[in-house]
Formats: sequence, structure tokens, C-alpha cells
Amino acid sequence: MARLINRQPDRLGRWLLALLPFVIVLVLYLLNSEARLAVNPNDKLLPSFPAIFDSIAKMAFEPSRRTGEYLLWADTLSSLRLLLMGVGISALLGLSVGLLNGGIPLIRIPFSPLVTTVSLIPPMAILPILFIVFGLGDLAKVMLIVIGICPILIRDLQLKTLSLPEEQLIKAQTLGATSWQILLRMMLPQVLPRLFEAVRLTLGSAWLFLIAAEAIAATQGLGYRIFLVRRYLDMSVILPYVVWITLLAFAMDWLLKVTARKAFPWYFGRNGEAQG
Repeated sequence: MARLINRQPDRLGRWLLALLPFVIVLVLYLLNSEARLAVNPNDKLLPSFPAIFDSIAKMAFEPSRRTGEYLLWADTLSSLRLLLMGVGISALLGLSVGLLNGGIPLIRIPFSPLVTTVSLIPPMAILPILFIVFGLGDLAKVMLIVIGICPILIRDLQLKTLSLPEEQLIKAQTLGATSWQILLRMMLPQVLPRLFEAVRLTLGSAWLFLIAAEAIAATQGLGYRIFLVRRYLDMSVILPYVVWITLLAFAMDWLLKVTARKAFPWYFGRNGEAQG
């Protein structure tokens, strides 16, 4: 008799099991929404699906009377621009500093404690400082993302560099490789795949910092729109925006995973198959 721990569903079974929690959530929402609306047709906490679809249509396909923009797409482009800037800068700094910290002891000894200390500071606690120093514009929001996730990336990539087999380092030096050749030609190719994984793990935090910053000081963006309609308790806009942010984050995570599989098949196993 096969043990439960060894049973694996087929391809169709995987899809059905993956969709099951979402179907359950939708059914529960529908039942609770109908129950609340039956008691109070003006209830705003759990709007009906038609009300949600109407709000999506207005935000996505009808221009704003005030600005003439299609609000959903304008908010999405604004948020994605800031998010990609923050994540991109963080990835570049994380890879550079993490590689140097992990590969060169004279750099790791003074800078590693500093990076560890910065990584333990709650980023939201210094948001007012960022607004004071960088103003209320986009720079402060980008810096919040960088301060929030860059130290984590640095520490992760530093640990990955330090975990490389010492035999490789000895062989490279025996063959006459310089320090920079070891860093760029031996360590960097082996650390790059981990960068993709680390960025995937910090995407949720990056979105959190962006939404929080937009909620406090912004004139457009997904976070700004959510907190703007919050005062009217307009859940027919808030819920679709939350779902849309989740879909965007999922798409970015999927793109990073596919890119990593294609670029580094040797790292993820046979045929480039990654776990998760």
C-alpha cells in the first residue's frame, strides 16, 4: 500500500488541487455576499459580483472626468514603474555588495555588520525620515523599497557566495586566477541564479512597501487608489484592486521563475525544473 507521503497527483490532479482553494473562497464569498445583501441591499462590505464588474469596467474602460485617464491602467503603470525601479536597484546593489562581502574578507568584516543592522530596521519606521530627506515624490517611494529589500538580498547572496565549495577557490588560485577573475568568472555565475530566487522571495515585501508609501503620499498608483476609496467604504473598487495587485505580483514571480529556468538550467536540475 502506497504511503500518503509518496502519492503524487497526475497533471490534471495538480491543476484541480491548485484551483480548489480559490473555488472554495469564491463560493464562500458569494454565499456571504448574497446573505448580507438579502438583509441590506445597500451593504458595502461584500458587494455582489455585478457591482464589482461594473466598478472594474468604470476604472479600466471609462476615462476619468477629472483627468481623462483610464484610472486602473494609469495606477498600474505608475506603481509598476516605481516597483521595477526599486527592485532593479536593489537587485543590482544586492548582487554587487553580496558578492564582494562573500568573496573578500577585508570587505565583509567591516560591511557585513552594517548590512545586518540595516536589515533589522523596520522600513516603515523610517518612512517619515525618507519623506523629509527625499521629499514626497517618487524618489522616497523607491528608496523605501531599496532600504526594505536590498539588505535582505545582500545577506542572502553573501551566504550563497560563502557556501561555494572551497575546493573551487583553491583550484582557481592554483591555476593563477586573480581575485577579480575568481569573483567574476567563478563566483558570479554560481551566485546569479540565487539572485532570481532571492528577488522572488522579496517581491511581496516590495509591493508592501510601495503600497504603504503610495497610501501616505501620492496622487496616483494602486495603493493611492485603494486608500482614496477607503473613506467611502467602496469595496467594489478595493477588492478588484487587491486581486489585480496579486495577479501582477504572481505574473512577475512567474516571469522570474521561467527566466531563471531558461538561463540557468544547470542550477535547477534536469531540464531546468525548479521547485516552487
